[in-house]
Amino acid sequence: TRKRMEAGKRTINKVLVANRGEIAVRVLGTCRRMGISTVAVYSEPDRDAPFVKMADESVCIGPALASESYLCGPKLIQAAKRTGAQAIHPGYGFLSENDGFAQLC
Repeated sequence: TRKRMEAGKRTINKVLVANRGEIAVRVLGTCRRMGISTVAVYSEPDRDAPFVKMADESVCIGPALASESYLCGPKLIQAAKRTGAQAIHPGYGFLSENDGFAQLC
């Protein structure tokens, strides 16, 4: 029944955006229009980037080297847990085609 289907739905109230630059800006903007709170993750050099300032919250996940920040699944999951994000949007590139990251989630 419809009531049972509605009761089984989960609402996402906060999304961690695991990307940077223009991709992150687009995802953050869409979340804002949908009324979803956002968390941006950033590497140390990106601290003052527009996407970081646009998010409701932000978490530094490491140095400039992508393998130690944006591509480090455990750091991203830790940031999501710490901020209470219920979902992680991988953006495009970095993690979107990484089935290992999907398994971690």
